[in-house]
Amino acid sequence: MPTVKDVIVKKPSPEEQSQAESWPIWECQPSEFDWAYTQTETCLILEGQVTISDGENEVSFGQGDWVVFPVDLECIWKVKKPVRKHYNFS
Repeated sequence: MPTVKDVIVKKPSPEEQSQAESWPIWECQPSEFDWAYTQTETCLILEGQVTISDGENEVSFGQGDWVVFPVDLECIWKVKKPVRKHYNFS
């Protein structure tokens, strides 16, 4: 079972940034919720600040970050600043 340590957070390449522009947008106000990934999700954070936790570890990301969540990850999302992101499931 993956943990938040398996989440990839990096700055996108120009190609990745261009690719993400065609993806749908998701928005969320500050909140906290459980989430389980049934597919791999790749996203580009346009705005906001988030910390995810698996109960033992935390990973934070925000505006400008390219984030990849592995399939079968179960975590808690803590949206600290309103989030707007491009996302793609595979």
